[in-house]
Formats: sequence, C-alpha cells, structure tokens
Amino acid sequence: MIEKSMGQHMVEHPRLKYIFFGGKSSVGNTGLAGMTAIWAADNGKSTLFTSTNPAHSLSYAFGQSDFSKPTPVDGVPNLHAYKIEAKGTIENSRVEIQEKIQWFQKNAGIRTNVDDLIESAITYPTFREFAMFENMLDLMFTDQYEFYVFDSAPTTIVYRLTGMSHVYSLWVNKLVQNFEDPMRRHDRALTSKTKAENESLMDYLIGLSKKMGRAKELLTDDQLTTFYFATLPEPRPVAIISNLVNLLTEFDIPVGGVIVNLVIDEIRVVPSSPDYIKDRLAMQDKYLNEIEKKLNGIIRAILPPFETELRGVNALRRAADLLFKD
Repeated sequence: MIEKSMGQHMVEHPRLKYIFFGGKSSVGNTGLAGMTAIWAADNGKSTLFTSTNPAHSLSYAFGQSDFSKPTPVDGVPNLHAYKIEAKGTIENSRVEIQEKIQWFQKNAGIRTNVDDLIESAITYPTFREFAMFENMLDLMFTDQYEFYVFDSAPTTIVYRLTGMSHVYSLWVNKLVQNFEDPMRRHDRALTSKTKAENESLMDYLIGLSKKMGRAKELLTDDQLTTFYFATLPEPRPVAIISNLVNLLTEFDIPVGGVIVNLVIDEIRVVPSSPDYIKDRLAMQDKYLNEIEKKLNGIIRAILPPFETELRGVNALRRAADLLFKD
C-alpha cells in the first residue's frame, strides 16, 4: 500500500519549507504535525510549528501553557511553536476592514452603520478563516524559519485557505481595474486631499493583489509547499479526504500524501479478543481497501493506536520515528 514513505517523500523534496496538515477534525492532525515539526527540528532545521486549531492542542501536545507568540519548545532545540488565536486575529482584521468600509462609504455617499455591518460580517466562518489565512501568510512571507508546519485542523479551513488565494487575487485585480478608471477620468477635479486618500487606497488594493499573487505562487509550488492529510479507516474520514485531495488538485495545490491513523494490527487480534475489536478490524479492512483504491500512490504511513497518549515531546519524538521510518 505504501509506495513511498513519509521519509522518502521528504528526501525527494529537499526544498520543502511549508507543510500543512489537514483533514477531518479529531483524526490526529495535531499529533502528526507535532511529530513532523520535531523531526524537522531534530534534523537541524529551524522550525516553526503553528496551530490554527481552536482547541488548546499545542499546550496539550507539548505540556507548555503559553504559545501566544513563537515560543521555544522545551526539549527540542530549533523548534518554536505558536498558536494563532482567532479572537485577536479577527479583531485586527475588523479594524483594518472598518477603515476601508468607512472610506468607501464616504466616497460613495452611503450612510450605513459600519459597526453593524462589521458585526454581521464576522459571524460568517469565511471571515474567521480569511483572517487566519492572512496571519499564516504573514508568517510565510516573513521567512524567519527554514521550515514551517501548519496544523490547519478543521477540513473547511484547509479547503478555503488553499482555494481562496486564486479567487481572491482575481477579485482584487478586478477591483483595482474598476477603481483606476474613474480616478483617471476625474483626476483634475479631485482635491489634493482626496487624491492622497485615493492613492492610499489604491496602494492598499495593489499591495493586497500582490500579496495574494505571492500566496498563490507559494501554495502551488510543489518544491516548497505540500499538504498532508490524516484519515482513519472509517467511511466519513475517507470520503472527506478523497474529496479534499481531488479539490486541491484542481487548484494545483501540491498534495504530499495521506497518513492513515489508528490502524489496528490484525496480528494483535486473537480469538479471545473482544467482539467489538473483531468488528472494528473487519470494518477497518474494508476501508483500507477503499483508501488504497482511491488514494493509491500517495499513502505515506500507516500508524497504529499508541499504548499511551501522544502528549509531551518524548512521546511525539518516539511516534515521529515510526512516522518517518523507511
């Protein structure tokens, strides 16, 4: 089933720099991302492990309480971890967007309560995901580390964060084009103050367009970026991952592979094993066959249930040895 292991895939892509983990929630994304970050750091790369998971998964995984900024992980030289908090990220985006809406209101002669408009906007999941996306892009553009591991967690975030860059670039480019034409037609009638405001907004739109263009370049560069997905040998996770892999392929997003998690070793199942274990093994075999059929060639590892929880650096490091074995 495994044609190229996780370790072999990494060796064949020595320039990989941005690693994203995703898939259905509660299938082990954070643990796999943590293993990968520790593996990279242990191999001498300055690494940043970033989580957008709304749960406090980083603190649980590493046994440290505060990752509100890039923080050294105890016991792993070269590794920093950072939790992107949704609340602060959304508030920063709210302020920036509010300023732009107020500018448009003023110049279009529209009277609307901006606060109500913003409050309405931030209730949509897309707003949160885009705000998180911008934060992740800022980390990528800063280019402070040799290796970045992003624990993207919920499937919808991975879906929208990857596809959005292409769609958003097209939208901003069109907006810039539409905005430039009226400016040129009415340039002589504008006051110097209005010209400065227009130019400021134009700079913002052009900068945003370039940012999204750069994002697309990075997210579609298979030498620098890859997406790994965790799944379980169960119907819903397999269906989600299969659809997600197909979707990202349509957007030219490089998919590095799939890790099948919590696979029971049939050797451990004996006649005296509980019936629920035997039933689960039968179900598992069925969906392992489906995984092999749907995801042939991109399965990188098959991991068993671990006897102890994957909590703490030592546990994650031991698991990483299994994840990256040839």
